[in-house]
Amino acid sequence: MANKLCSGALRALAVEYKSLQEEPVEGFRVKLVNEDNLFEWEVAIFGPPDTLYMGGCFKARMKFPIDYPYSPPSIRFLTKVWHPNVYENGDLCISILHPPVDDPQSGELPCERWNPTQNVRTILLSVISLLNEPNTYSPANVDASVMYRRWRDSKGRDKEYENIIRKQAMAARAEAERDGIRVPLTLEDYCIKTHVKPAASDSQVEMTDFYDDDYDDDDDYDDDLSAGSDYADEDRDADDSGNGES
Repeated sequence: MANKLCSGALRALAVEYKSLQEEPVEGFRVKLVNEDNLFEWEVAIFGPPDTLYMGGCFKARMKFPIDYPYSPPSIRFLTKVWHPNVYENGDLCISILHPPVDDPQSGELPCERWNPTQNVRTILLSVISLLNEPNTYSPANVDASVMYRRWRDSKGRDKEYENIIRKQAMAARAEAERDGIRVPLTLEDYCIKTHVKPAASDSQVEMTDFYDDDYDDDDDYDDDLSAGSDYADEDRDADDSGNGES
């Protein structure tokens, strides 16, 4: 059964990864941590324009279980993020990544939690939305939650929360630029247009955008699937002790 689940997860992840290379989504980009491992992705989340996070490039690690998409992945920020829904160790606490159980004390409805129809696109778009609109009812970082509410209720007059976020965004941008990553600063750059590859022709030039810089051309996902079976039986829970659940 475990091998069957792993095989299904590999197929699902291969399809999603290929789709995100061919049709990138505004606000983030993804790449594999290791080309031989489809179960661990590195994510760069760009701060949306006209928000406190504008100009920031926040790196995170996504780890997928062997029964994905029946169970949710986990997300841990590698970049320091002061946020009500991010633990001190970087683990993200968001409803969409919580198992669909009935837990009245959490304040979450089962329909707000994970279900197999979700995918990487919907997850990361939810994360981007959460950055600007934190959930303060069940915070992972109580101090950040109190500070955010104070900033919100004062309509921005209390600058403590805002100053911390802007400082982190600037530091994240500087690190990204050192790594050769172009961070979108305008709405035009941020809202990329999905492009369709033209038919092969010597006279046609394929359109590119800033999402394409760091990726190698690799259309042979069958190789990824076979390679993934080599580590399918390994215990992936050893370093996933925190799944970001509150």
